[in-house]
Amino acid sequence: MIALEKNDLTRTFHDLGKEIIDTFGRPKAILSLSAHWFTRGSHVQSSPFPLTERVLSLLPSADINDDWGIDHGSWTVLTHFFPDASIPVVQLSIDGKISPSASYDIGKALSPLREEGYLIFGSGNIVHNLYKVEWNNEGGSPAADRFDAFIAEAVKKRDDEKVINYEDHDDAAYAAPTADHFLPLLYTLGAAEGEKPLVFNQVRNLGSISMTGYAFGLNS
Repeated sequence: MIALEKNDLTRTFHDLGKEIIDTFGRPKAILSLSAHWFTRGSHVQSSPFPLTERVLSLLPSADINDDWGIDHGSWTVLTHFFPDASIPVVQLSIDGKISPSASYDIGKALSPLREEGYLIFGSGNIVHNLYKVEWNNEGGSPAADRFDAFIAEAVKKRDDEKVINYEDHDDAAYAAPTADHFLPLLYTLGAAEGEKPLVFNQVRNLGSISMTGYAFGLNS
């Protein structure tokens, strides 16, 4: 499990966490968008911190739901970003009922949080197909490599329409057979509209998994 690993990927997470704090200061709280809380509608966890109420003010259609805890999509990565665990985390679900463009629009609606000292964190995979895992492959399959490179180029150029319409790509059915792991990228793209990304951990493994990440605000 990535939470227990110490490798190039997790060291990059740690370094990025330090850079975030050095650049912006310690976030008031983290709004985490985990692929593993994939729901019908938008739900946000309640919290004694003001983040929940602020999210509800920006997303009037969302509601509070505490049936789901902080899942491994959030904590296994954040434990490397901020190992002292001193920053409150609130999860917002990924709405599986809406279109990719609507997911992007939710990100846009949430963008004021960034100016208010909150960190918006998306956790998923650009390529995520557990049916096609190649256990003996330390890299990516040709289809995974192509799709990951296509998305990376579009994000770097801020050709958001290409990313929103990712399903048009020939390898999309292989790379993202379900939308849950891809949509966190669209939320974060919308929240950082127009900003150039810092691309990190641009690798594939097990054939059909991409670890590529994007950070906005550090390279703008």
